[in-house]
Amino acid sequence: MEILGIGNAIVDVICKVDDGYIKKNHLTKGNMKLIFDENEFNNLLNSLKIEKTISGGSVANSIVGLSQLGNNVGFIGKISDDEFGKNYEIGLKKENVKYIYSKKKEALPTGTCLILITPDSERTMCTFLGTAGKINEKDIREDSIRESKITFLEGYLWDEGEPKKAFDKAIKNSKKAGMSLSDKFCVDRHKSNFLDLVKNKLDITFANEEEIMSLIETQNFNKVIDFGKQINKHLVITRGSKGAISINKGNIYEIEVKKNLNIIDLTGAGDLFAAGYLHGYINNFSEMDCLEKGTDMSSKIIQQIGARL
Repeated sequence: MEILGIGNAIVDVICKVDDGYIKKNHLTKGNMKLIFDENEFNNLLNSLKIEKTISGGSVANSIVGLSQLGNNVGFIGKISDDEFGKNYEIGLKKENVKYIYSKKKEALPTGTCLILITPDSERTMCTFLGTAGKINEKDIREDSIRESKITFLEGYLWDEGEPKKAFDKAIKNSKKAGMSLSDKFCVDRHKSNFLDLVKNKLDITFANEEEIMSLIETQNFNKVIDFGKQINKHLVITRGSKGAISINKGNIYEIEVKKNLNIIDLTGAGDLFAAGYLHGYINNFSEMDCLEKGTDMSSKIIQQIGARL
């Protein structure tokens, strides 16, 4: 296996709603709300007509992208043996992803993200992590990690306690370990731990400009370049309209964004960029060609709805 992803196993449940539904449920259009109360989540879910379900989650999106590019990939993510869990497993297998987890009935249901699409194409999300966030070291198969060239993790999954033990086990047994910082909220919440991972444990880190600048507490992007050179690791940073940059063993590579795109939905842009870049990386592309493939994949995904090509 070339790449094994470990991340939150979240079923994306896509539903069409009107603006009245958003107002009635006190949601903020275009934003994501984390829901911690299962009853609150079920009340929302039961009042909706489901258009379709997709096996989602950040690293899962990257892994599916890598599979679509012809790579041999797998995924570990915690689900429950319920309807959404069964759908999740089927969805990944349809995309030729090896799903390396034996589901059983858990105390919490499979993680779910309601994606509510209003007539103006805005997407408002409500996420209930469920059992996805309860991953532990027993869920991590050492043999699968050792068989992979790279293990790819997501910052969304990292938390004190059991998830941290799962991360440590995965990284310790990996030939190479990569991670996406995922979100500025994750970075701010776990700053000292993420800094330790980036400086001392990861071989390759993916981040956007906001996340990496928050991590090292700077407003000056030149300081990010200095940091990358100083730690002598591999950083890949997306910069929105400014393109993307790779800092690898002190060398700097930059690429511009593609022009004149019909941008519809930015969901999955970072996930698919990572997929394209890692495709190049494991297939021995030059650094510039890795950046080019990442840019190509992210450019395609933002011109359609959803995080699947």
